[in-house]
Amino acid sequence: MHSHTWDIVETLARRFTEHDDARDLSLHEQWTLQVLKIAEETGEASQAVIGARGTNPRKGNSHGWQDAHDEVADVVITAMVALARMRPDAAAYLHQQLEAKAAKFLPADHAVLFSSTELS
Repeated sequence: MHSHTWDIVETLARRFTEHDDARDLSLHEQWTLQVLKIAEETGEASQAVIGARGTNPRKGNSHGWQDAHDEVADVVITAMVALARMRPDAAAYLHQQLEAKAAKFLPADHAVLFSSTELS
């Protein structure tokens, strides 16, 4: 990741939290809505893939693969913002979770990569 990625994510998280605080939403309501936003973005990514594949006979090829890429990026960004809103240690927590999940799928010799990876 670029060195400022988490700075941007945390700035977005603060902005959305301020907005929701001004609406008098509780912390758990804010988290719930942010997680629902991930689902919304996932639906948009799905729609873009369906459009890129042309599987809806009524709509045909309504999207290109670049649209799908953009929507998947929106899912990732939205999820990172959600994590940042829920955890002050979001970057470290995500890194820890990534290592744990990767260890299930990658050979043991990749553990060296994990220990040398810096958080961004």
